[in-house]
Amino acid sequence: MKRRTAREKALQALFQIDVSQSEPSSAIEHVLEGKPGDEFLSTLVFGVVEHEQEVDKLISENLEKWSLDRLAIVDRNLLRLAVFELKFLPETPENVVFDEAIEIAKKYGDDQSSKFINGVLSKVKQKLKSE
Repeated sequence: MKRRTAREKALQALFQIDVSQSEPSSAIEHVLEGKPGDEFLSTLVFGVVEHEQEVDKLISENLEKWSLDRLAIVDRNLLRLAVFELKFLPETPENVVFDEAIEIAKKYGDDQSSKFINGVLSKVKQKLKSE
């Protein structure tokens, strides 16, 4: 499975977990639709779920005039995915995380999602560099 596909599937699984409180393993199974699993996909989904509080805190600290619960579900979970990757998967280059998040936002979000995601991720990146 390509990493872009794994990220898209991870977003779909996180969306399902967020909306219906599904178990991560069943959400992954559902988005795979009977196809074989992927280690990167599992790392992303289980990693976001495991570090959700820390990731959400980092996102919340970098939102202006927004709260995490007011964000569109797609945007919130895409930010969780990208922030998890920035903070916990240093082997993925930052520009790749940004590019992937922006492209996925264009596909699954609304007209403003890609700019919004880019802005928040830029602030998160600065915060992580200053730690």
